[in-house]
Amino acid sequence: MALGYKARRRWALVILLVGLPVYVVAAVTLVDLIERPPFLLELAIYVGLGFLWALPFRFIFRGIGQPEPDAGKTDGQDPSV
Repeated sequence: MALGYKARRRWALVILLVGLPVYVVAAVTLVDLIERPPFLLELAIYVGLGFLWALPFRFIFRGIGQPEPDAGKTDGQDPSV
């Protein structure tokens, strides 16, 4: 099932405003369970978890910063001008 551009934008907003803070709290709680590892190990854990959260959502975030693909077609203007 392919999501449209507007649906992907909405889901990206939900993920960033709700999902990311929840994930950050979960990551901090997970690292806190290990009783404060050495600084470099803790940094590596946070960097790894920082990349890990985005992997399942790559298809949603891809192309969100670009203009809407059908924007030129919907308003009746010639996109080549």
